[in-house]
Amino acid sequence: MGALLQKDSNRTVSLLLSFAGGVMLSVVCFDLITEAIKTEISITTIILAVALGVAVIFLLNYLIDQKTNPEVPHIDSEHPKTADDLDELIHSDHLEQHYANKDNKFALFIAGIVMAGAIALHNVPEGMTIGASYASNNGVMGSAALILAILIGLHNIPEGMAVSVPLISGGMSKPKAVLITALSGAPTIVGALLGYLLGDIGALGLALSLGFASGAMLYVVFGEILPQAILMYRSKLPAFSAILGILAGLFIIYA
Repeated sequence: MGALLQKDSNRTVSLLLSFAGGVMLSVVCFDLITEAIKTEISITTIILAVALGVAVIFLLNYLIDQKTNPEVPHIDSEHPKTADDLDELIHSDHLEQHYANKDNKFALFIAGIVMAGAIALHNVPEGMTIGASYASNNGVMGSAALILAILIGLHNIPEGMAVSVPLISGGMSKPKAVLITALSGAPTIVGALLGYLLGDIGALGLALSLGFASGAMLYVVFGEILPQAILMYRSKLPAFSAILGILAGLFIIYA
């Protein structure tokens, strides 16, 4: 879509992100964490696993932001302390800035690695929630895990557009840009394998996997997706879209 069309409007992307964030929140709170509690591992252990998931993803995002933000002119002291555009969320704006400056290939390579790392930070925990949900259902692809996988796929469409557009505008051929963008989704597969393998080694492993993945996803939803969605489209609609997503998630889990 990024190769064939212009980027979608901020309004549409904002509502899509907030709806997906609502569904993810619902699945985390009403499926993954409840499954972790059912393992009968102490609630303290589960809370610590959730907190660890939040802390790890926050810290890694913070380190990337500290490195890249000073290199992008429009991110200054007046800028919100979170991404207000999809390009910022995955740092494709950082890569685009290097293209605009006509920097050497090494600088472009490093910027590309940073962007890949930023995408991985979102996709790995998203994949872990799928794998952990699969493991909690005794290796059967239940409705929650399947719908979560579909929602994450839909949520990744605007992210994929944000990756491909600056690559193409920087002079890369469309087939190559599409291939690289598709490969940027590979961390989701890695995360799903990690979530499943950790969740398959017993009750403690399952509780830790579900807890860590839930914490990571909670940070992505509350720390990035929802603030960004509201900043992209400054109205009440992203909040209603997120609430609709929560209700849709409840229907998916319990219908």
